[in-house]
Amino acid sequence: MNVEQTMTTISRTRTLTLAGLVAALALAGCVNPGGIAPQAQRIDQAALVPNAAPAVDVGDRWWTAFADPRLDELVDRSLSANPNLATARLRIECALALADAADASRQPRVEAGLDASRQHYTANGAYSPLLAGNTRTSGSLLLNGSWEIDAFGRQRAVLDAAVGTRRAAEADYQAARVLLASNLVRQYVQLARLLDQRAVLERSLAQREEILGLIKQRVAAGLDTTVELRQGEGAVPEIRAALEATDEQVALTRHLLAVLSGQGPDAVDGWAPRLAAVNIVPLPPAVPADLLGRRADVAAARWRIEAATSDLQAAKAQFYPSINLVAFAGFSSVGLGQLLEAGSRQIGVGPAVRLPIFDAGRLRANYKGRAVDVDTAVQTYNAAVLDAVREAADALSSVQSVARQQREQALTLASAESAYELALQRYSAGLSTYLSVLSVETNVLAQRRASNELKARALDSQALLVRALGGGYQQDRPV
Repeated sequence: MNVEQTMTTISRTRTLTLAGLVAALALAGCVNPGGIAPQAQRIDQAALVPNAAPAVDVGDRWWTAFADPRLDELVDRSLSANPNLATARLRIECALALADAADASRQPRVEAGLDASRQHYTANGAYSPLLAGNTRTSGSLLLNGSWEIDAFGRQRAVLDAAVGTRRAAEADYQAARVLLASNLVRQYVQLARLLDQRAVLERSLAQREEILGLIKQRVAAGLDTTVELRQGEGAVPEIRAALEATDEQVALTRHLLAVLSGQGPDAVDGWAPRLAAVNIVPLPPAVPADLLGRRADVAAARWRIEAATSDLQAAKAQFYPSINLVAFAGFSSVGLGQLLEAGSRQIGVGPAVRLPIFDAGRLRANYKGRAVDVDTAVQTYNAAVLDAVREAADALSSVQSVARQQREQALTLASAESAYELALQRYSAGLSTYLSVLSVETNVLAQRRASNELKARALDSQALLVRALGGGYQQDRPV
């Protein structure tokens, strides 16, 4: 073949190669993400809280404001020993490992391999006379390297998705921490409420027994009938049943507090908190402007949007070519004795390009699924935002309403106690019977019970409000 024929052959080869590449790219146009995109939009936060209060800073140890050392001890122990919180922390470790794996996939890989096999070669195959019909040992010692060039950002998107998942797991842990602390405070307040209520019931029982004694005296004197006696007798077991029900609730609440703090159910049996020893925490008068930035659940939902968006970008990058650089160097021979000789050396390097041409819609289906994931994450975020604003508004309304109810209740209690003092003075002066004193005291006990209920509600509402305001969550706080 002369030079002219050789040049013609090379030209034809180049033309065919170029035509094949153009045809491949044209076919690849059938595999594209066109027409698929997320549809959901994030909710307008500013429209939800148009008249927000100034920013508020709730400390991450907000429960110490209640000034109860035993409550502090209980919450601190729970945050370090609660199994559910430990599980949330482990999810962070898992997400961190996945992020590390995604980052490692972007780096070059090098591995070494040693293979040896003994084989009998067929005498009737396409083997050289040295191998045909003989049994030989062959071996190879190779160093292989590969590196996928992230030309279209797929690996970077996978890493970003893993990082977003890790940040979401961290925010979930902080949300679990806030929820656990607030639940402990609420149960602690519930225990104090039950014990105060029990004290009122004990006084009510003593009063009912005193009234029953007076009724018996009046019946013996012919001043009352059996009807009044039976009514008085029925009132005593009623209070005893209420006391028993209260004791049951006290026991259950103590068990719950112990288990939440990672202890056995009898660990806090001797604890007897009182509402009078728990302080009220000053809180803002309206939903603060920085509410959503201080809610760990909202932050977790926001990070899941970022992760889903990165997954979508990674799915889109799969429509484009993947480019790998591959290299190997080492030795290969038939006969282990020659394996390390110079003639057994082999070296290779070159690119490997893969381009999707026809995949029966798999890439489009995967991309559509990732787009739906983004929409789902956005809607979940919107729901979290709405819940956060509602919870804060509800808690603020409850705190303010209970405060107003307490002011009115204080007046009612003062009037009942004043009437009780007057009844005692009349009884001491011989102007009325002791039965009249006990009747007035019944109203005093009822008002004291209502006052205890309102104080417990005030403290419970404040714990709910602190949780609704983020409970001291800080985005960059170490876990």
